Amino acid sequence: MEPIIQVSTIVRSHDDPDKVFDSIRSIFPGWSPDSTLEKSDFPISRDSEKISGNVDSIDNLLSILRENRVLDTALDAMAMEADEEGAVFRLSRQSASIGKASFVLKENPLGGTMEVSLTGRDIVLWLEQATWHTGRDIVPREVGDELAMSGTGEASEWFGSGRD
Repeated sequence: MEPIIQVSTIVRSHDDPDKVFDSIRSIFPGWSPDSTLEKSDFPISRDSEKISGNVDSIDNLLSILRENRVLDTALDAMAMEADEEGAVFRLSRQSASIGKASFVLKENPLGGTMEVSLTGRDIVLWLEQATWHTGRDIVPREVGDELAMSGTGEASEWFGSGRD
């Protein structure tokens, strides 16, 4: 069952709302925000504002991840804040502005982030299935296994782990 997918971002006073929205739509083409912001001329008087909207699928994100051969890393990053009912992960808006997917684990990077919330039953299983690739026939993976990257993004060594 497909999860409910919500994408949110904070548009700061110095951000160009059109560029922010374009960067999100480069990863989630069907994203339709619940509200819009007008581009302002200097001096800008608006405050930072959180903008959210639902999308129907993360297929475009998964295509980018598959094309870049980072599905195992994506599984780890998307599942860091997951339980059986939902998951939350963040992507760099700056990377998204050029059609790339870069997971943000800790710091708030230059250019801001978008937060992706997946809500639904058995979300951990859904993430494992959504990021499946044929390499997992040789090296099986699941959320939280001994091959998962650490919470700081450090990679686990596959070689010498009894699997080589």
